[in-house]
Amino acid sequence: MQKDERQRFILEKLRGDSKVATQRLADQLMVSEDTIRRDLNEMSQKGLLTKVHGGAVSSIQKLYYYNDNVIRDQREKDVIAKKAVSLLSDGMSVVISDGTTNLAFARNIPKDLKATVFTYCLPIAMELTEHPGIEIVFLGGRIEKKSMVALGLDVINKFSEIYVDLCFLGTGSIGHIEGITEGSYDVSLIKRKIVAASDKVVSLATSNKLGLRQSYSICKPSDISILVTELDPNRSELLPFSDAGIRLL
Repeated sequence: MQKDERQRFILEKLRGDSKVATQRLADQLMVSEDTIRRDLNEMSQKGLLTKVHGGAVSSIQKLYYYNDNVIRDQREKDVIAKKAVSLLSDGMSVVISDGTTNLAFARNIPKDLKATVFTYCLPIAMELTEHPGIEIVFLGGRIEKKSMVALGLDVINKFSEIYVDLCFLGTGSIGHIEGITEGSYDVSLIKRKIVAASDKVVSLATSNKLGLRQSYSICKPSDISILVTELDPNRSELLPFSDAGIRLL
């Protein structure tokens, strides 16, 4: 098969599947994986698709694609996600903040859940488009291209106008004295508004975030209802959070 025929085949697969894998394409087209990689590189340069780890996605998909290969601590985040899903029930209104832990959480939300989800994170909003019972409210503003989140005064003002049952905060750092802190000033302004808009605050944090402190305060321990980590709730390093009145999952 000639190069132009291969590339037409790849584009046709992308129209149906939105994502293709290098190895599978090589098997289907009976060529080497190196040949497929060269095709994908050329097509990416032309803007016909977007190369990702192990294959390619459609040009539209690049707007919200997260490469799983660069999500650190994936196993731990999947454990956290599965625990956090137990807090959801039909009819809830929730905020899901940005971050790869929250993306893992969004991917684990049951397809039959009926809820309203507010977010300013584009990948999470797009992930939830596959859930027919979820109403997605994207609170948009200026998009930060690297993280694909909306920032700025527009987002802050929109969060000032809502009230939800739960918020799921991706957590930069959390201490039993300092509470949740964040390294980004812009994100900290948004997360403070989210806390104020939420009946209960759920912190999703891998254990390497425990006991750390960053520059900008989000909320105090007394504002945190539930802390979800990959650890067993009885672990000694979690005792100070339990003593602070925070429920552990």
